[in-house]
Amino acid sequence: MHLVNDLHLHPHPDHTEGSRAPVVAVVAVGGAVGALLRYGASRVWPNGSDAHALWRTGEAAFPWTTLLVNVVGCFLMGVLTVSLKERFVRAPRLLNPFLGTGVLGGFTTFSSYTDDTRRLFENDQAGTAAGYLVLTVAGALAGVSLGVALTRTVLRPPRRAGSGSGRDA
Repeated sequence: MHLVNDLHLHPHPDHTEGSRAPVVAVVAVGGAVGALLRYGASRVWPNGSDAHALWRTGEAAFPWTTLLVNVVGCFLMGVLTVSLKERFVRAPRLLNPFLGTGVLGGFTTFSSYTDDTRRLFENDQAGTAAGYLVLTVAGALAGVSLGVALTRTVLRPPRRAGSGSGRDA
C-alpha cells in the first residue's frame, strides 16, 4: 500500500518476517527507561498523595504529576509519530517500538490515572474525580494534537522561491 509521503516505507516491525524477539527486547528496554523517567518525575514533583498525607488532611491530593506525565507523554507521541512516519521514514525499524511502545508506554501511566480516580471517588471527592477524568482525557487529546501540529510545522520543508501562491513575501 502506498500512502502520502511514503508513510509505509518500512513495514511495522510486527508485520515483518522472522523473529519478534528484537521487537520484544527493545520494547522491554524502552519500557524500563520510560518507567524510570516517570519515577524521576514523581520524585521531582510528588503528588503528596501518600497514605500519611491522606490521614493528616482527610483529602486525597490532586494527582498533578500523573496528569502532567500523561499529557507530556501524549504530546511526545504526536511528535514521534509525525517525525518517524512523515519525515524520518528511513529510521531504523526498531526505533518506533523502542521510543513509542517502550519509552512513552512506560513513561505514561493511564493505569495510575484510573487508580487515582478511584481513590478520589472513594475519598468522597466525586467532583475532583470527575474533573480529573475529563481533564486527563482532554489534556491527552490536546497533547497529541499539539505534538502532531507543531511537528508538522517545524518539519515542513522550506518553500522554494517561485513556488508560493504568487504573492510577494
